Amino acid sequence: MEAHPRPTAPAGSPPLGALPVEPLLTSEFDADPGAVYERLRRRYGPVAPVGLMGVPVWLVLGYTEVTEVLRNESLWRRDVRYWRTRAEGGLPPDWPLLAGYEVRQMMFMDDEEHLAARRTHHSALSPFQDARSPEGWELRASVARYADELVAMLAAESGSVGFADLGAQYTRPLLLMVTTRLFGCPVELGDELVMDLWRMLDGGPGAAPATGRALAAFTRLAAHRRARPGDDLTSYMLLADPDLSDEQLGRELFMNAVYLNDITGNMVLNTLLEVLRGNATVRRSLSAGQLGETVNRAALANPPVANMCFRFAARDVRLGDVWVRAGDVVSPSAAAAHQDLLALGSSHMVGSTVSTRAHLGWGAGPHQCPSAARELGSLIVTTAVGRIFDHFTQAELTLPPDQLPWRSGPVVRGLRILPVRYEMHAPHRPEAVPPPAGTAAHAADGQTKGLLAALRRLMFGGRDKGVSGS
Repeated sequence: MEAHPRPTAPAGSPPLGALPVEPLLTSEFDADPGAVYERLRRRYGPVAPVGLMGVPVWLVLGYTEVTEVLRNESLWRRDVRYWRTRAEGGLPPDWPLLAGYEVRQMMFMDDEEHLAARRTHHSALSPFQDARSPEGWELRASVARYADELVAMLAAESGSVGFADLGAQYTRPLLLMVTTRLFGCPVELGDELVMDLWRMLDGGPGAAPATGRALAAFTRLAAHRRARPGDDLTSYMLLADPDLSDEQLGRELFMNAVYLNDITGNMVLNTLLEVLRGNATVRRSLSAGQLGETVNRAALANPPVANMCFRFAARDVRLGDVWVRAGDVVSPSAAAAHQDLLALGSSHMVGSTVSTRAHLGWGAGPHQCPSAARELGSLIVTTAVGRIFDHFTQAELTLPPDQLPWRSGPVVRGLRILPVRYEMHAPHRPEAVPPPAGTAAHAADGQTKGLLAALRRLMFGGRDKGVSGS
């Protein structure tokens, strides 16, 4: 018998299912989610009941409460089988978000099963993380080469001065090319895969069949690489865990594709947007050549995953001002929690770096992105952002920031398009692949060209003594 019995919700505390909830996904949320988060917080405190496509959910808004949920795996479970409403048959049979949660892969596992899957991922990704390994060097070279090729295509199609959608013409194809290379796909992946991932994440029409199509494609890839192994992530995952079935490996590749194409792609676009819309702290980091910090500051202002994957309470627990009952679903909101960090960062009592290090763009706690995946994602984002601003001498949005079209969904905050007018060096020629990261040549390469140089002049009046070649 336990010396201290676990607490249970007091009889007078209302259960989630009995509360009146307002729908989260409204036109107001599409236009200004920050205002919705703030209004909910004023009304309910750091945890608010909302309706998500007709299903009541606890939305966690405060940074303290969000990190509490993310870091305590024993209390806040990821396995969808803990969800009481689902277990009791209370979900609408065609609830569009359920299709993604029914895919049993590393993100939705707990305890030792989850740790074993993380070890497999870390082992398989490690060769690509190491810049000194052949796989790591080749992947880094490929990312830079693909970026340069896509910029060269812009120049060939529209000239050195023109208009472009940096989503459809740069970021999406870049991430598809990287995925094809990293996964060892026998044929190049198409844009329809990205659309299916969007349908699954956003709970759009056809989410279930879209999830099925993507899973089938990656299961076929798993079978192909089992028969013909190579120097790619798919083959290395089989090497790390030979007992993986084609179906299970397909599910893990599916999860990696979601993060690589959608989450990493959103981080690229959101970083580009924060620079182009004139976010002073983001532009200051970029102008100083600190691409990693540029991405951190953009992720703080506009995280690629606005509301993170569901957690399910293992027992009754008080969170913020409410009692969450065993089996209740909570959605931790990184976008809402970051408002606390932005307020902290603006305080005269702390440095601005405190908040940027604590952003939730890669998650937190036991289920945050594995370190090898974070390193790889950061490499892709910084390379994609850096190469654009190396080549462009000027770039400006062709729509006001408040008129840009965003995807309407409960998880990501992702742009549909990022339309710009650009000017680039003419005549344009793709540049040589940079030397390995960490070398002195890499530190100097590309830091004073294109729009980076213009931003440095704007921010510092040309006083960038610490960078060679200026």
